Amino acid sequence: MDNLPLLLIVDDDHIFRQVLAKAMLKRGYEVIQAESVEQAIELIALQTPEYAVIDLKMNGASGLELVKYLHDLDEQTRMVVLTGYASIATAVEAIKLGATHYLAKPANADEIMAAFLRIEGDSALLVNDNPLSVDRLEWEHIQRVLQEHEGNISATARALNMHRRTLQRKLAKYPVKF
Repeated sequence: MDNLPLLLIVDDDHIFRQVLAKAMLKRGYEVIQAESVEQAIELIALQTPEYAVIDLKMNGASGLELVKYLHDLDEQTRMVVLTGYASIATAVEAIKLGATHYLAKPANADEIMAAFLRIEGDSALLVNDNPLSVDRLEWEHIQRVLQEHEGNISATARALNMHRRTLQRKLAKYPVKF
């Protein structure tokens, strides 16, 4: 598959990874896959991808670590971070670390391709007049504090003055709607 752009897909959901890989092959990419950050780093040692789709929350290291690693390796790599646990804090960090875009799951191949091509922000984006719900604000705050403590649940619980199990229950829930 000479001269095809190389796409790295990193997600611990095997079925999602396979379906996305098949769709991206049809769209003209050479695809390599990994189920963890650690496995992705091994693959990257062989060949640096031009594109990457990275799940945020996987077993082992966070997808944010891979975003930083890839960006440090090659600033031209176009990366889209996918997550089922979208928060403002993680979106901001992903972009700061070098991601091109950040999408909430479920995202399809066309949305991912469009995200790869986005170079500039959209100043015409409508600003929501409704404030976030209290539940959503709590979720965002927890995500920000968790990020500040590098994913350490115990340190985050102490910082929030919350019992560790309570925090784990809150983190196990899907984020509330906006």
